[in-house]
Amino acid sequence: ARQSQNANMTIAPFEHLSIRYVDGKLQVLDQTRLPEVELWLDADTPEDMVGHIKRLSVRGAPLIGVAAAYSLADWVCRHPTCTHDQVREVAALLRESRPTAVNLMFAIDHMLQVGSSEPDFSSDRLCTIARTIMDREVSMCDAMSRNGAALIEPGEGILTHCNTGGLAVPGKGTALGVIRDAWQQGKKIHVYVDETRPLLQGGRLTAYELAREGIPYTLICDNMAGALMKQGKIQRVLVGSDRIAMNGDFANKIGTYSVAVLAKHHGIPFHVVAPVSTVDFACSSEADIPIEQRDPQEVRGVKGSFGQVTWSPADAPTFNPAFDTTPATLVTSIILDSGVYDSTQLAQGVLHKLKDPLQGL
Repeated sequence: ARQSQNANMTIAPFEHLSIRYVDGKLQVLDQTRLPEVELWLDADTPEDMVGHIKRLSVRGAPLIGVAAAYSLADWVCRHPTCTHDQVREVAALLRESRPTAVNLMFAIDHMLQVGSSEPDFSSDRLCTIARTIMDREVSMCDAMSRNGAALIEPGEGILTHCNTGGLAVPGKGTALGVIRDAWQQGKKIHVYVDETRPLLQGGRLTAYELAREGIPYTLICDNMAGALMKQGKIQRVLVGSDRIAMNGDFANKIGTYSVAVLAKHHGIPFHVVAPVSTVDFACSSEADIPIEQRDPQEVRGVKGSFGQVTWSPADAPTFNPAFDTTPATLVTSIILDSGVYDSTQLAQGVLHKLKDPLQGL
């Protein structure tokens, strides 16, 4: 097995809301402790990063991809005599940490230069690719936020589900990035935040980000969205995605499908906001998207910086998929960094015309 020909390369420092590299350490913000505690966790090894991803200390499809890419680059920097086979083993470990978020696979494939007959696994090359992946995610956030904000009318009530802001991406966010841009444009919107059971990413994380930005919001339980739609309080729905199939079907946090059905019934525009890195060019429809099943205890109770509470019988049977899938027939448009694609275009196969944003790395 070839060696990776590594010098004593180090990663250039950077810092975003939820991930940073400072003082020679890769660190992630522990999202399980927010909003009460802001705690940065070291990710000194790929095993550390896998643990952080599985525990949801690191979450959000774009952020998971960037975190895995930097974890691999950092490992190679720390192991200057590693072989190509060892790099691939570490990459496989990271790749398998979560099955649904396609950005993870996207990032690892680019780090491994899949398709190249002579991949360069030097620390210099992998650090460069990791930085490019992160910088592209930031620029894609900016572009999709501009594209989506152009659709928002002044004074709208906007419903969002889960967390799609700077905690989920290195950048301003996907659906929450659209909301940020619309607010900064003076459109005087109001955001309705689904708490997002069972792990409360809306109540803990989206509310945290909106409060930091000074954007008006109302936190609701997931089962209150329909009542607000019926009352005319919600004029638009914006959600993120963990994987988009080529026909426009998509996977997102569990509960998204229910919101889409409600929006369709009430005639409310329903938009998916994501970077092109979330489009799975090998996935034809929702039937091909793997859905992660999580710990039953997440449904039996709740835990956070306050500790753990169980409200059901200790052995209550549960159903706990991390995601659900929504068919393109319920989608008004998919807002990508490359443009806005409506339901007619999706049905005509417009996503097949897209290009990998990191092609040629």
